[in-house]
Amino acid sequence: MTKIVCNMAISLDGFVAGPNQSEAFPFGERVDERLHRWMFEDAENNADELAALNSHSAYVMGRNMFGPIRGPWHGDWQGWWGDEPPYAAPVFVLTHHAREPLVKGKTTFTFLTEGFEAALRLATKAAGSGSVGIAGGADVARQALTSGVVDQLVVHVAPVVLGAGENLFTDLDHLWLEQVSARATRHATHITYNILND
Repeated sequence: MTKIVCNMAISLDGFVAGPNQSEAFPFGERVDERLHRWMFEDAENNADELAALNSHSAYVMGRNMFGPIRGPWHGDWQGWWGDEPPYAAPVFVLTHHAREPLVKGKTTFTFLTEGFEAALRLATKAAGSGSVGIAGGADVARQALTSGVVDQLVVHVAPVVLGAGENLFTDLDHLWLEQVSARATRHATHITYNILND
């Protein structure tokens, strides 16, 4: 059975982004790189976590994770990552506005308007015996957690309090977890949980 892993960088108070995300403020207003500093400024000390983040055989993400454009697609937005996205695997992007697939390096982004369940079915098929990564943002992660399909939740907790924005745990009425591992580095504490079904 394909393993489903939700992997998110979050603040101490559970936010994955601040309010009003845009191209100018990709992590939201009043939020700089501190939420993801462990990825960029301290990559050597977080190499295992980065490798695991990019080890899945397929991914599901929301449109806000792909880019800041709202409404119908316009311009030639190619995603945040340039010509070589870190995924190197099929990525299924949830959107309300259809778009042709986009190939960047070893990654093909397929844009789906049919919702989370359809995206997960395609990602699971593409992953085969590998795993599927739920790449975010908060809304897609919450859909995955609410649906009960996630086997493992991995959070990278940055030492920052945001106070507002997109909270990973909003409207989750319960989530039973079993801690598997925890490792602290200067810019994040990496915690892996198995999700226990009722």
